[in-house]
Amino acid sequence: MIDIKDILKATKGKLIRGNENIKVKGVSIDSRSIKKDYLFIPIIGERFDGHSFIEGAFKAGAIAALTSREIEINGNSDICLIMVDDTLKALQDMGKYFLKQANIPVVAVTGSTGKTTSKEMIYNVLSQKYNVLKNEGNFNNHIGLPLTLMKIGKEHEILVLEMGMSNRGEIDLLCKIADPQVGVITNIGLCHIENLGSKEEIFNAKMEISNYMDKTQLLILNGDDEYLEKVKYKNTKYKKVFTGLENGNDIFASNIKKLGNEGVEFTIEYDNKTYNIRLNVPGVHNVNNALLAIATGIYYGIPFEKIKEGLGDFKGNKMRLNIINTHEKIKIINDCYNANPDSMKAALYVLEDMESKRKIAVLGDMLELGNYSRRAHEKVGELVSKKNIDLLITVGPEAKNIVKGAIESGFPKENTFVLGDNMTAINLLSYIKESGDVILIKASRSMKMEEIVQYLQERR
Repeated sequence: MIDIKDILKATKGKLIRGNENIKVKGVSIDSRSIKKDYLFIPIIGERFDGHSFIEGAFKAGAIAALTSREIEINGNSDICLIMVDDTLKALQDMGKYFLKQANIPVVAVTGSTGKTTSKEMIYNVLSQKYNVLKNEGNFNNHIGLPLTLMKIGKEHEILVLEMGMSNRGEIDLLCKIADPQVGVITNIGLCHIENLGSKEEIFNAKMEISNYMDKTQLLILNGDDEYLEKVKYKNTKYKKVFTGLENGNDIFASNIKKLGNEGVEFTIEYDNKTYNIRLNVPGVHNVNNALLAIATGIYYGIPFEKIKEGLGDFKGNKMRLNIINTHEKIKIINDCYNANPDSMKAALYVLEDMESKRKIAVLGDMLELGNYSRRAHEKVGELVSKKNIDLLITVGPEAKNIVKGAIESGFPKENTFVLGDNMTAINLLSYIKESGDVILIKASRSMKMEEIVQYLQERR
């Protein structure tokens, strides 16, 4: 429950209708998801203005709303209307205010790839000792993050927030709102290079997570990354811990054993003791994600056996290297959530490690690569040619360059298929799939290649 009085304090808004002693049960920016006694915040977007839905939100049960426009509302005299200068900034100010009131630490996670997996692993580890709140799904931006902060309850002891970005200044804004005690950076890749122009600028954008850190705060970085490694040699006002697969890091993994679709095992030495850790998700790249979670757990005093339990409980995320067994005894690696050159590489390594009759890669367009797109797709093809992959299928105008790169690197042309859409890929797979195949399906989110996954799952 949130007091209208506190909303007024947070937003410096003016109550132009209603009673300041009223309490709201929740907050929404979508009038379609309004519940009884909710606060509705109308956001102004490029194609819509949420103010048009204020009256509908009240009819749906809202008890209060923010507004930056003069409006007239008929009906229930109990409803509250709060005038603010900017409804989006008011939402962000509310998130910051209620986080400050809760006075709990924040762990913020960013990076080009692996940030959601790392966030979930950190959540699992910290949950062994604390009551943890995390942001869900795509609530990792300037709107979703403050909405998550509005869900902080008296029971919560720590907050884990994924922070996404596509341009400079966006991580900076999120850190102004959330003020993380611990920042985590997974890696620096080509994701969003279309907007930022270079990996150096992507690095600078990700490093905004440290903009407001002082000597009491900690930054955990993947020390194997060529850009993040440079931070080792910089004088910083915050503390640093580096993790990775190389022994020059503060926490590093050794004796890595790939178990195919069963997961991966590795060893770390810490505080003069050796610990064997098992992950139930495939891919060596997930060892890097786990090390970031281990470093966070150590910082917050989680006993190492509990850290192991938390990592062991992690089962992966939907459409992120999610392995599905079909009725036709075909394994699907569903990695349709998103794609960039680094995550493509990780997925191809997972495909290579799977035991199967044949290995089939169904790869779609990687977007937001700008002038790097053609070469980035070709390099994925070069990697395909080096892996033990039997068939290569591409979907989309950019992905055809994956086949080009593969053939030029020696992959058999007769084992490639260049397709224009998902339905054509479905039709092809219906003829060529065989029991015992492993099929990787991966592309940028807007390619909607989960349609192919759904087809394969439904076959009986």
